[in-house]
Amino acid sequence: MTIQQIRSFAAGEWIAPGEGARNITSAVTGDVIASAGNNALDVQAMLDYARNVGGPALRALTFHDRAKMIKALALAISKNKQALYDLSFATGATQSDHMIDIDGGIGTMFVFASKGRREMPDAHVYLDGEVEQLSRHGTFMGQHICTPLQGVAVHINAFNFPVWGMLEKLAPTLLAGVPAIVKPATNSCYVTELAVKIMLDSGILPAGALQLVSGGLGDMLDRLTLQDVVSFTGSAQTALSLRSAPHILENSIRFVAEQDSLNASILGPDAIPGTPEFDLFVKEVQREMTTKAGQKCTAIRRMMVPENHVDAVIEALSARLDKTQIGDPRLEATRMGALVSGGQKRDVLEKAAIIGQEAERVYGDPENFNVEGADADKGAFVPPMLFHCANPDTAERVHDTEAFGPVSTIMGYRDVDHAIELVNKGQGSLVASVITHDPKVAREVAMGAGAFHGRLYFNNRDSMKESTGHGSPLPHMVHGGPGRAGGGEEMGGVRGVKHYMQRTAIQGSPDILSAIGDKWVPGATETTNTAHPFTRTFHDLKIGDTLHTDPRTVTMEDIEHFAHFTGDTFYAHMDDDAAKRNPFFPGRVAHGYLLLSFAAGMFVEPNEGPVLANTGLDNLRFMKPIEAGETIKVRLTVKKKTPRNEEYGEVRWHVSLTDGEGELAAEYELLTMNAY
Repeated sequence: MTIQQIRSFAAGEWIAPGEGARNITSAVTGDVIASAGNNALDVQAMLDYARNVGGPALRALTFHDRAKMIKALALAISKNKQALYDLSFATGATQSDHMIDIDGGIGTMFVFASKGRREMPDAHVYLDGEVEQLSRHGTFMGQHICTPLQGVAVHINAFNFPVWGMLEKLAPTLLAGVPAIVKPATNSCYVTELAVKIMLDSGILPAGALQLVSGGLGDMLDRLTLQDVVSFTGSAQTALSLRSAPHILENSIRFVAEQDSLNASILGPDAIPGTPEFDLFVKEVQREMTTKAGQKCTAIRRMMVPENHVDAVIEALSARLDKTQIGDPRLEATRMGALVSGGQKRDVLEKAAIIGQEAERVYGDPENFNVEGADADKGAFVPPMLFHCANPDTAERVHDTEAFGPVSTIMGYRDVDHAIELVNKGQGSLVASVITHDPKVAREVAMGAGAFHGRLYFNNRDSMKESTGHGSPLPHMVHGGPGRAGGGEEMGGVRGVKHYMQRTAIQGSPDILSAIGDKWVPGATETTNTAHPFTRTFHDLKIGDTLHTDPRTVTMEDIEHFAHFTGDTFYAHMDDDAAKRNPFFPGRVAHGYLLLSFAAGMFVEPNEGPVLANTGLDNLRFMKPIEAGETIKVRLTVKKKTPRNEEYGEVRWHVSLTDGEGELAAEYELLTMNAY
């Protein structure tokens, strides 16, 4: 058999394994299939290449440019995913496992690409929050901004998801504008190497944006600076060792950790046998025990079940586990493959034995189980193992020992408070799920256990058909957890991007803030032009372009007509005495939406032109009522511009409506699509 040489990509060159290389075995056969590692990697050259070549190239792109780049990378991987599937079988993963890892990673890239285009500006600075007025007359203001770190992100990934584990970190990193050095776990690094090669061969990434270490990092972490980030996924012991290194602590180097987690699932007291929720609970647990052979950081390790339903759950879950065929993951009938290596198998069995000191094994015998199409002794196979802990209040190991495989423990609870107490004994988890149709139970758990978990997953008969599952971290939502889970967060949409950026408070005049943020701030310079702004294309418009309208007088006839035409006969507009009894009004006043309609009529250009559509109105506030006989004026200013496709872009207009004395009566932001 040919042994594959797994290379590193360092400072623009592919480097073959060398001194310090270690053999990698097939999870299915136990045969050596690859070799990886090279102690001679020039880690300083890699860091310099990332910081001096990759970083400047990425920062020269806008968020939208980077989002398009990420989408293109996802498409490139998608076109080659069959090759990744074929290679991944050697990790012990089944075809359905590949869908989670490879397709899940691709999907994560697509989500971040979309969020980058929709939720981030086509600019180099991300504005975090609204402008703060720091002076009485608005000449001194504040704003929080986020800019890319000028270093490198070192991603240390786990063996269980060689593709998703890389891409879920890489997408927000690249979107932030920071280059990455990826270090996959050696046991499955051959799959990651292929994914990296696909991305590099596509020619989409700028030089220095992505490098790969197949093997050990050497002293790379000792060479990091305050501008660098370490994002780690793995065991709590390894995380502690890395993050507590003097160099990391002394330089306050960002360290994001996602580590061991004793995730739990609660069967609600209402979910009795025979209900859809009971069946759903059993299905979810069985799936989480067997998917990726239980090698998921989000897998269900503990089950909290009403005491009087423990036996029913054990019986139902055992019946489902009986249908799980274990074997060669290439076989179509296989539902659970192997653990990633013989070493992992030994570790799982050792941890299961520790759990067995406090719990009785009620399903699964590692000395007696069937494996189809492979040798159980040569491959890293173990059966699903279910334990029952009769005394969860006094037990310790079931709450602090994670067997990273198809192992889970069931325990009974007396009431919801007791279930919360037990689930929190994990001392910080990535996820806890609650299967209940009772909103009150859901609220109790959210209030009592939310502080101990990064994610709470609720499911029942109403959501079960569309829910993604207890163990599925989504790019839209944060993935991480407190305490034992590492105290970090990944993904979570734009939140995940900010981990690779520095938040800075800027202070200055409105013009200064407008220039830095590429977004007009009230009080900044206005540019008037003889041409109506609605007659000018997206590219012709400039931030700060402003139109001041002629005044218009609001009459009682206007108010009466609007009330009867729309049906809005609210007393404040129709009954003078009643309006005067209201502390907000001096008497009958104009409808707020009448004023908005007048404003549109005052600034609109009726003829055909580059304005294609009015697509929204944001942040509307009414500050002062307008009575009949008062005049109003409108100021329309280009606040922000965002390209949307090849034909048009979005213009965000700041609209302010004032009375005859110049006092602000209403304010909002208008969104239009303007042709290029």
